[in-house]
Amino acid sequence: MMLLNESLPPMRKFLLLPVMIAVLSGLAACDTPPAEENLIDATWETIETQAQGSVVNFMMWQGSSPINDYINNYVVPEVKARYNIDLRISGGQGPEIVQLVMGEREAGVAKGQVDMVWINGETFFQLRNIQGLWGPFVEKLPNSRFINPEDPYLSIDFQQAVEGMECPWSISQFALIYDSARVAAPPRTLPELEAFVMANPGTFTVSNDFTGMTLLKSFLAELSGSPTGLDGPFDEAKYERLSAELWTILNRLKPYFWKEGKTFPKEHSVMDQMFASGELLISYGFGEGGIEDKVRNGLFPTSTRGYAWENGTILNANFFGITYNAPNKAGAMQVIDFMISPEAQLKKADPNGMDSNPVLDVSRLPEEWKAQYEAMPTRKYGPSMSELSVRSIQEPAAEYMIRLYDEFRTEVIEK
Repeated sequence: MMLLNESLPPMRKFLLLPVMIAVLSGLAACDTPPAEENLIDATWETIETQAQGSVVNFMMWQGSSPINDYINNYVVPEVKARYNIDLRISGGQGPEIVQLVMGEREAGVAKGQVDMVWINGETFFQLRNIQGLWGPFVEKLPNSRFINPEDPYLSIDFQQAVEGMECPWSISQFALIYDSARVAAPPRTLPELEAFVMANPGTFTVSNDFTGMTLLKSFLAELSGSPTGLDGPFDEAKYERLSAELWTILNRLKPYFWKEGKTFPKEHSVMDQMFASGELLISYGFGEGGIEDKVRNGLFPTSTRGYAWENGTILNANFFGITYNAPNKAGAMQVIDFMISPEAQLKKADPNGMDSNPVLDVSRLPEEWKAQYEAMPTRKYGPSMSELSVRSIQEPAAEYMIRLYDEFRTEVIEK
């Protein structure tokens, strides 16, 4: 996703529709992809040569102006100048990516429409189920030596071992946000939230999207009694027990929600506007709340602050994958290697630009790059990930998100 401002954990917005589950399960048994050039065993020099002068098709979520600016006005011209690669961007996130790859698998398409995709946990889960990704390729990338392979937030994606099948690009933590000029003590636990919402009716809600479901995962973890309570494989019995408690709490609070719980925002951007206007007192988002860009552009007041839930909020990464039938795997690897380079990651981290946390381990960098990272400007308004990471929790298995998304509708919205 990261991570980024609210865009991400884009990404962090990729949900499997329940009707697709059976289809995906069936496709998991499909034959392996057709034979192809053995780039996994090729030298990097061979890959570079093959990538030169080629076209790379990149499908990504395009809902963020800072991200689009970074990609279109920095990455695209840089890979053209350095490698003579024509990087062509197309819009699409989780569902669209999965549907495209699934359709090509079913039709036996040997050379697909897309070479590389921007994904995170849910989409990774779905693409692995249909053998939709090519790899492992990450260790082939020269700049991957600057990424710590032991970092659990980069080597595990929604409780799935990455195993070189996707390359981390950004990392961020989910945070709640409030206006410190209007709220002195924001809620940090479910009991505190309940008291706050009842005392301030109409000023809180849950968006019916990836962001809102991520908030519910933090609530579910609190109900488990531990920041690590949702770690490990999906546990049906645990989910049934904890979700029953969660739906009871939310339905008890529903009359005190925005619009008395009769409707819920379908997109988190709507909540940004309601928070900016003062209609909501509490909001939330990835990229440590996505505060910096919105304050800088005048949407949020300068008194906006971000914080982590007492039991913890989700810390996760978003990744690049290469599709199983990518026509230009070499070109995709070259582009991805550039996008995890010290230079590109430093540019991406600029608080006045994309404001995305780098995935590189600074201790692994050459001295000249260490100095530049250490001198990097800090955020003026939003919290840093290091401030919140003491209260971070891992993304639970993808099935938790799938179930929450479906049952929030049936157990809360439609009640």
